Amino acid sequence: MSAGFPDPALGPVRVSEIRQAARAGAAARPVRPLPRVTDRRMPGPAGAPDVPVRVYEPAADPGSPPPVVVFLHGGGWVLCGLDTHDGICRELAFHAGAVVVSVDYRRAPEHRFPSAAEDAYAVTAWVSAHAALLGCDAGRLAVAGDSSGGNLAAAVTLMARDRGGPDIAAQLLAYPVLDHRMETASYSAYGTGFFHTTAHMRWYWEQYLGPGGDGSHPYASPGLAPDLAGLPPAVVVLPECDPLRDDGLRYAGRLREAGAAPRLRVWPGVFHGFLGLGGLLPEADEALTGAARALRAALASR
Repeated sequence: MSAGFPDPALGPVRVSEIRQAARAGAAARPVRPLPRVTDRRMPGPAGAPDVPVRVYEPAADPGSPPPVVVFLHGGGWVLCGLDTHDGICRELAFHAGAVVVSVDYRRAPEHRFPSAAEDAYAVTAWVSAHAALLGCDAGRLAVAGDSSGGNLAAAVTLMARDRGGPDIAAQLLAYPVLDHRMETASYSAYGTGFFHTTAHMRWYWEQYLGPGGDGSHPYASPGLAPDLAGLPPAVVVLPECDPLRDDGLRYAGRLREAGAAPRLRVWPGVFHGFLGLGGLLPEADEALTGAARALRAALASR
């Protein structure tokens, strides 16, 4: 994986080059059949274009409408999209028993912060307000994401709290990006040699924030939010060998102190992005299945 992926530490990286490498390197997860998968568009923020989404529907439960999960894909706010995370979303829909709405938010550097966060929030708010049109239970709405998508999911929970809604019942954060400063010990211990490097993370932040961008804003760096009170219960999945690991541990600890009751699991011996290797890496299958079931349990308690 590392051999085929541009490394900013070795010289300048072009956005087109790294996007092509990400598409070429996406794991071919076995396709989980679902009753219906539909591409559509949902309203974006005021003055912005509609946002492409992909809606995954699980097998119907005649007893009650299913919960709904708004999913934000990773890729450093620069890479990836609906297709690269299609397999993850299918597994999440199947094991969580939820309708999953995967969001193709605007990407950097063409669209800097807060474009992606505002797209994510706009779709989440629309899904909450129109859950009946999707056949979902608005009272059991969750946000989820991996890496930079975990950053956006965490940001959406803060935005929803600060803006008076929508009501988010749970959050799933897989190796989320939480702090632009990159100062923890894991950024040094796992900064090279484990696919996703500290140099990659620095380059992604540069693309997302742009010159003079405010990385300390809590919607950019949720780990720097001064207060985490009032946030929904969290499922947090972290790999051991990840530069971002310590930020995730710290955030989970702060969520616990704030009463968000996180369910934390650190997976030994694996690396950032490992959930994308379902069907190839047994730990990826086990971790995603377990996280989806934990999210299902969190939503069932509502």
